Amino acid sequence: MIISMRLHATREEIDQVCDRIREFGYKVHSIEGEERVVIGAVGVGDVTACLESLEALPGVEKAVRISAPYKFVSREFHPARTQIRVNGHEIGGDRFMVMAGPCSVESETQIMETAKAVAEAGADMLRGGAFKPRTSPYDFQGLEVEGLRLLRKAKEATGLSIITEVMSDGDVDLVSEYADVLQIGARNMQNFSLLKALGRSTRPILLKRGMSSTIKELLMSAEYIVAHGNPNVILCERGIRTFETETRNTCDITAVAVLHELTHLPVVVDPSHATGKRSLVPALARAAVAIGADGLLVEVHPCPEKAISDGAQSLRLPQFRQMMQDLGPYFKLWKEARLAETPAAV
Repeated sequence: MIISMRLHATREEIDQVCDRIREFGYKVHSIEGEERVVIGAVGVGDVTACLESLEALPGVEKAVRISAPYKFVSREFHPARTQIRVNGHEIGGDRFMVMAGPCSVESETQIMETAKAVAEAGADMLRGGAFKPRTSPYDFQGLEVEGLRLLRKAKEATGLSIITEVMSDGDVDLVSEYADVLQIGARNMQNFSLLKALGRSTRPILLKRGMSSTIKELLMSAEYIVAHGNPNVILCERGIRTFETETRNTCDITAVAVLHELTHLPVVVDPSHATGKRSLVPALARAAVAIGADGLLVEVHPCPEKAISDGAQSLRLPQFRQMMQDLGPYFKLWKEARLAETPAAV
């Protein structure tokens, strides 16, 4: 069950609702915003009697039963799209968001050159890995704190917001000092201790779908974050592992439409990891815009041939600029379609 309190409900009213929920044998999960409190009731009990009792309490706007196993992230709980504010921009709103940059922060020259180029081409955010999860323990693991410092320097020079990956629950506070959005990679989608820590963070979270994960599993991982207090989650389709070998992964482009039916959270697409080939990235980017994704996460590098990681899927700077120009008509149609929808709730 989800209980939505009225705007500016008093602490006494909130506590009374929580006490009543416990009386019916349910556990309480509360999300408290600046103006509104939403309370989740999880467990087994007399749902009908509990709902009727809660709706009669002062301060309660509505109490509803949620059939999906993911409560807070479901459309049943929140019918309108959620907009997540990042430094003046809103992901999930009426602007298509583009996040671009190298797989790894390698040097000051590399990240500064990339940041300036993607900003001039129209990107909204700079992506770059300071901590890198690699399949081989002998591969480059990232510049770590120095990488975070270089990302901050690039932000100061260009005004771009920063998105970078966090790999450990012990690093959430550190990375939050430098990044505007915390990225959770495919390998950590079900790192539940990390997801719980992110639920206590105040930063927006970009959650990538695991390479062998179902849509339901992705939404359940998002539920971990939201249920622990952080409602600002962005979902990312980055391709899943199948029997196909011509691409690095298989992009489940249909997942974008499915997710928009099931959840109110924004959905972005990573065409770089989904294909593994820079020649395929622009085409998949067009498909992502056309199907109604909320943004793109694209790998870009000044010299992919010398990239320490993911060079084969990274666009060169001129290629990214050309892709952004080619996407212009798609962005226009996308915005017309978005504005024609029912206005999203903040």
